[in-house]
Amino acid sequence: MAGHPVTVLSAGQLAEPTLGHLLSSWQVDVPALLLVLALGALYGWGVLRVRRRGASWPLARLAAFAFLGLGTLIVATMSALAVYDHVLFWPAAVQNVLLDLVAPLGLALGDPLRLAVEALEEDSAGRVRRAMTGKVVRVLTFPLVSTALVLATELTVYFTPYFATALRVGWLHELLYLHLLLAGCLFVVPVLTREQTLPAWCTHPVRAALVFVDGVVDAVPGLVVMTHGTLIAGAWYLHHAPSWAPDVQRDQQLGGGAMLALAELVALPFLLAILVAWARTERAQAVALDRRLDRELTPAAVPAADTGEAGSPDLVRPWWETEHTEVAARIRGRRGTG
Repeated sequence: MAGHPVTVLSAGQLAEPTLGHLLSSWQVDVPALLLVLALGALYGWGVLRVRRRGASWPLARLAAFAFLGLGTLIVATMSALAVYDHVLFWPAAVQNVLLDLVAPLGLALGDPLRLAVEALEEDSAGRVRRAMTGKVVRVLTFPLVSTALVLATELTVYFTPYFATALRVGWLHELLYLHLLLAGCLFVVPVLTREQTLPAWCTHPVRAALVFVDGVVDAVPGLVVMTHGTLIAGAWYLHHAPSWAPDVQRDQQLGGGAMLALAELVALPFLLAILVAWARTERAQAVALDRRLDRELTPAAVPAADTGEAGSPDLVRPWWETEHTEVAARIRGRRGTG
């Protein structure tokens, strides 16, 4: 039904959304399908390019992009959620959360920016890096700005004529899909990507804190929708509600509750992804430091003890025994000095 308004007749022909009907009801959304195919083709091309150069691309990232990212896009726009979103509010609410939270998370876990840099030629990769660090991108992906954009998008959808109009106008409904997806990607993709698109102070601990705050913020639209006394697109849903549909006010409460639950459920894997990336970065830095020490820490470079002209030990202790840095601690560990 995306792409054209639901008629009273077609609404009446819809079966009550039992589990069986929810699993078996599908429809083709041409614009959404074209977007999925384009994103999948570009990502697949990038993976092939990387592998042809003798490098590897993690299977887990490919699976996250394909199944959690593109798969969520398909479910949101072509499953029973899209079939019933014009006659019930709660499927539309779930649909919107999938588009602005879950799908961006899957796409970001695929690390498409890193893939683009590794797959493209040097000149093209340089242009991608410059685009990612441009002023407009930096402003839009600045954590406070992108979080505010996600919140503002959700509130605008439900508390302006935007959503009600999209139910009537097919092309605006498709634009709503894209709007939600882009708003979510502006926050999620920079936070999870290995390409440096955020300010230098956005270290992994800071990112973890930002994700926690974002999880709290993402709960706001669900709470507001669930407790809001005025019906959202009430005239539309009252007119198109099938005979088996719940009370419209109850339908809105179910939608708000679903939004709240999904937002909180997504926050946990999002935070775990940040913590895993943090741990991997720490391990990589430790390995790099060990390799550097293996190259630089030689008997000639680091003598057992400095001696004076008379052959007696120097009273000045070596720097690695007095400094409290990571490098000094590793040298002490290697030399067994404690």
